Amino acid sequence: MLQIFGFSQHELNTSLGKMAYYTADRAPWLPDEVLEKPLSTLVFLHGFGGGSSAYEWSKVYPAFASEYRILAPDLVGWGDSSHLDRNYQIDDYLTSITEFLEESCEEPTTVIASSLTAAFTIRIAISRPELFKSLILTTPAGLSDFGENYTRSFFAQLVSTPIIDRLIYDFGVANELGICNFLEQRQFANPERVYAEIVAAYLESAQQPNAEYSALSFVRGDLCFDLSQYIEQLTIPTAIIWGQKSQFTGPEIGRRLAAINPTAIKIFQEIEDVGLTPQLELPAV
Repeated sequence: MLQIFGFSQHELNTSLGKMAYYTADRAPWLPDEVLEKPLSTLVFLHGFGGGSSAYEWSKVYPAFASEYRILAPDLVGWGDSSHLDRNYQIDDYLTSITEFLEESCEEPTTVIASSLTAAFTIRIAISRPELFKSLILTTPAGLSDFGENYTRSFFAQLVSTPIIDRLIYDFGVANELGICNFLEQRQFANPERVYAEIVAAYLESAQQPNAEYSALSFVRGDLCFDLSQYIEQLTIPTAIIWGQKSQFTGPEIGRRLAAINPTAIKIFQEIEDVGLTPQLELPAV
């Protein structure tokens, strides 16, 4: 994937496969002298979609690299991590993310995550609260929240059809026009904010061998669930950020989810004029 100045790619093995991750390990982020006090860790987890990867957070995490140890992994099935020849299930990501945190973090950690991955992170924080210090989540949604069933949608049913699913991926996702359409119509509120570097990074991830398996598992709805049935059990201090113009999962869903557990969810912040991925669309904000 696209390399960020001062960051290098490393690997960590999970029971599901290799996870590539990015961390600052050279100038200008690390001083020449050995740090007397270890840096606290921030883990950035990307969401799902055609061509998703750790690049999603690459305009944000360098801003914290001089004060924190940054870990930004590609989840299994995405980016430069292992791509399995199989359909992915929810437990695959609950397990692999948990193992990544266990192996890479020696103390409770602040995790920043987006969309469906953020919803997975909530479930992990419920079952393994000792791994977490706090959560910062953008648009956390299970995509079947409050009794809605995404798998019944026309698109999910269409993508569940053999042969048609691969045609949709090859011609609708894994090419430059498909990536542009996805970003402009599904992720960004303002299509003029989609520029060539973003398209190139998503396209490189989408064209990895076997990349279609994770993407199709996502769009079929195999990874969806009702987050409202879990969120009341969350005890980790959490901030939620929601793009005002996020499609399908609008801020009204976020407010309903936050209202279920005001004890743990300390902040709900709506950001104007952005869609699903404010971290890419308006990273400075």
